[in-house]
Amino acid sequence: MSKLSIVIPVYYNADTLELLYQDMREKILGKLGDYEIVFVDDGSGDDSWQVMNSLRSRYPHIRLVRLSRNFGEHAALLAGLSVCTGDCAVTKQADLQEDSGIILEMYESWKRGNKVVLAVRKERKENPIKVFFANLYYALIRRIVNKNMPVGGCDCYLIDRKVIEVLQRLDEKNSSLTLQVLWAGFKTDMIYFVRQDREIGKSRWTLAKKVKLVMDSVMSFSYFPLRFMSGLGIFFNILAVILLVIVLIEKFTKNTPIVGWTSLMCVVLCASGIIMLMLGILGEYIWRALDAARSRPPYIIDELLENQAEEPHGQE
Repeated sequence: MSKLSIVIPVYYNADTLELLYQDMREKILGKLGDYEIVFVDDGSGDDSWQVMNSLRSRYPHIRLVRLSRNFGEHAALLAGLSVCTGDCAVTKQADLQEDSGIILEMYESWKRGNKVVLAVRKERKENPIKVFFANLYYALIRRIVNKNMPVGGCDCYLIDRKVIEVLQRLDEKNSSLTLQVLWAGFKTDMIYFVRQDREIGKSRWTLAKKVKLVMDSVMSFSYFPLRFMSGLGIFFNILAVILLVIVLIEKFTKNTPIVGWTSLMCVVLCASGIIMLMLGILGEYIWRALDAARSRPPYIIDELLENQAEEPHGQE
């Protein structure tokens, strides 16, 4: 019989963990057969770890991973995948915004031979501004990174053991795990669901993290920034030559004096800004190369608690 691992990254989710487990228990756990739930505490500063321990003491099949500090969702998922023992694993958010029932649909799709099953949002019942920028991000990714990114985007997916092994071999930092899954190229299916608005707790998905995700997604999977720099340089060189020709023609045909301190300063400032932008892009690539060269682990596991069913008799 196949085994399913449910990997849940936890970051300041003390107020939703009990509700999350009860929701899964009512809708899917009794129908899965052999399964395990892997909670990964990504350096939460609230009572998430205590709540997770309480769940583990009352229910079997729960494993707990505690990271030494906050490493980010990408690293937390990798940590959970590194310790899970299932034939396949599904990632799930702890904020109660997606229906737990889609896990059953994804599991059945995996049984039909799909190595990757994406949970795609067909609708988002959230703030319109938030939805707009999320759709803009996914449109950007489809345009310049990976055309296979679903229109509605996805944060949750089920992956086969082979895919898990590929992700562990990649061992990338400053990257997007979802795009790594798509990049791997295994047979993929999509399950659609409606993402609900968050009713409990406060999102920790800050603007800075969103900006970093955009940069990680583009710089780790696309040549676009470098080609953009080259294209911009060629464009301004051509523009400079055209303007030079126009100025010389005016000078020799109409004897127009070459003046324009203000316009000259505008050109200099514009060119300086473009140069600084290009240096910033190059700096991002250099930093990422340095970060990869240092070979620091993407996460550090501080504590690992096995599920009750696996522990020897008498062990707490």
